[in-house]
Amino acid sequence: MNRRHLLTAIAAIAVLSLSPLALAASGKAFDQKAFEAAQAAGKPILIDVAAPWCPVCKAQAPILSRLMGEPKYKDVVAFTIDFDSQKDLLRTFKVQTQSTLIVFKGKQEAGRSTGDTNPVSIEALLAKGI
Repeated sequence: MNRRHLLTAIAAIAVLSLSPLALAASGKAFDQKAFEAAQAAGKPILIDVAAPWCPVCKAQAPILSRLMGEPKYKDVVAFTIDFDSQKDLLRTFKVQTQSTLIVFKGKQEAGRSTGDTNPVSIEALLAKGI
């Protein structure tokens, strides 16, 4: 493999690894049964509605990843909804655009934001579920 092929491969891996779905807070796709179980248990829940082509989602992803790694958010159950392929869930959660974050405290929606890339306000939103 020559140097150009190696650099191309590294660039492709970097682009794929930085997609919002790869860096999403949870790394797990939305699952209705797991969502209902977390609600029944009174757990804090984050739903991250993202699209791989969305620049705002790409900006949110590392913020969410960092926050989810903090001890105070260790009990947050996080799900990702793909904006392009899960239209039924968009209707269920009344989401009209990608880069929407929804936080639940058990069965109650505690807050939501769309298009926010401010780490402080994203953390404040996440804290509403705790």
